[in-house]
Amino acid sequence: MKLIRWLLGRLILLFDFIFTPRSKKRSTQAQQQLDNITQNLKLYQFKACPFCVKVRRAAKREGLKLETRDAKDNTTYRQELLEQGGKVKVPCLRIEEQGQVTWLYESSDIVSYLQRLEQPA
Repeated sequence: MKLIRWLLGRLILLFDFIFTPRSKKRSTQAQQQLDNITQNLKLYQFKACPFCVKVRRAAKREGLKLETRDAKDNTTYRQELLEQGGKVKVPCLRIEEQGQVTWLYESSDIVSYLQRLEQPA
């Protein structure tokens, strides 16, 4: 079973690499403003998790620069996710706004959140 998961993970990564989406084109100023917003976002993920790939692809399509944290191979990030987020479940987006930290689980919810970043409040 472990071998099958490993092979499927590698296939997912291969297809993700081959079919990488293009990023949105923006003015330098608009991209810089978006980069400033996303600097407080951290994506806890497993590299070959299909739901994590979904979130990373959505971020790429939106042209967002997210810091990714591998909670599978990095025990520090895994512990942060457990202690601060409440559970080791990926993908999980850590959102820090005005000193408040929110942990957002579920790939579809994360993608919706990322798509709303550029829209005015």
